[in-house]
Amino acid sequence: MTHPRIGIALGSGSSRGWAHIGVLRALAERGIHPDIICGCSVGSIVGAAYAAGNLDKLESWVLSLNRMELVRFFELNPSLNGFVKRDKLQQFFHTHVCDASTQISELSRKFASVATDLENGREIWFNEGAVLDAVAASISLPGLFTPYQHGKRWLVDGGLVNPVPVSLCRALGADIIIAVNLNGNVARRYAHHTQHSKVEPKASKNGNGSKTDTLVESLTASLREYSSTLLPDSNKDKDSAPGLLDALAASINIMQDKITRSRMAGDPPEILLTPRLENIGLLEFHRAAEAIAEGRETVERMQTEINSLLNL
Repeated sequence: MTHPRIGIALGSGSSRGWAHIGVLRALAERGIHPDIICGCSVGSIVGAAYAAGNLDKLESWVLSLNRMELVRFFELNPSLNGFVKRDKLQQFFHTHVCDASTQISELSRKFASVATDLENGREIWFNEGAVLDAVAASISLPGLFTPYQHGKRWLVDGGLVNPVPVSLCRALGADIIIAVNLNGNVARRYAHHTQHSKVEPKASKNGNGSKTDTLVESLTASLREYSSTLLPDSNKDKDSAPGLLDALAASINIMQDKITRSRMAGDPPEILLTPRLENIGLLEFHRAAEAIAEGRETVERMQTEINSLLNL
C-alpha cells in the first residue's frame, strides 16, 4: 500500500517563526516526518535546516540568542536599503542552516521556498538551485532587508504573495498538507505599544571597553525609535505611537492574514495549525523558547484531528 505523501507549509511571521521548530519536533515525536517541506520567509529558514538535517543546530542557536547579540545583526545606515547586516546573516545561514554550496537537489526531502518579484509582483518558486539562494530571497522583508538580486530579478519576501505556501506543497506532489499560519492572531498585538526607555549595555568581553559598549548602546537606542518590539520594556503605554517597524509589521501582518485566508478558501490544507503568538513581536527573535513551546502545544491541541486524518 502506498502511503500518502505529507507536505508541510511553514508560513511567514518573523520572530514567531521559531514556532515551526516546535511544530516539527512535536510531529516527529508522533512519527510524522513530512516528505515535502515548503517555506515562506522565516518558514524557509526552518524548513531548509530541517530538510538539510540541521534542525538541532538551528534550535540550539536560537535558544541561546539574547537581545544584545540580536542587536549586532542590525546596522543603521541611511545609504542602505535595509537594517539587517547581510554578511552576518550569511554567516548564520552557513553555520546553522546549511553549507553555502548545498543544492536543493541534494537534500533528503523535497524543499522549496517562495519569494516575490519586486518589479511585477509575481510569485517566484525556488525548487532547484542553491538552498541559501532560496532562503535569502524568501526572507527579504521590505524595510528590514535589502531586496535580493537573483539573476536579473530583484526579489523580496514571499509573504507578500503567498504567506503560507499550501499551493507550492500541492504542486510538488503532497497528498496531505499540514499548514502553519503564524499571522492568524497577531493584529490585536498592536492595540498596545511599548514605552521607550534606556537599556543598560552589557560589559564588553573583547577588551575594547567603553568603545564597544557605547556602540551597542547607541545602536540599541536608535533601534528603539524604529521598533518597540526589538528590546521591549516592562511598562506599557497605550498612547505612545508604534515605531516605524512596528507600524510596518502590523500592516504586513494584516495584509498577509487577509491573503492567507483568501488563498486557503480556494485551496485549504488538510490540517491548519495556528499558534497563539500575538504576544511576540516582529523582532523578538530572542524569545525562541516561548515560540517553540507554543508550536508544540499547537500540535497537541490538534492531535485528535491529526490522528484521524493520518490514521494514527
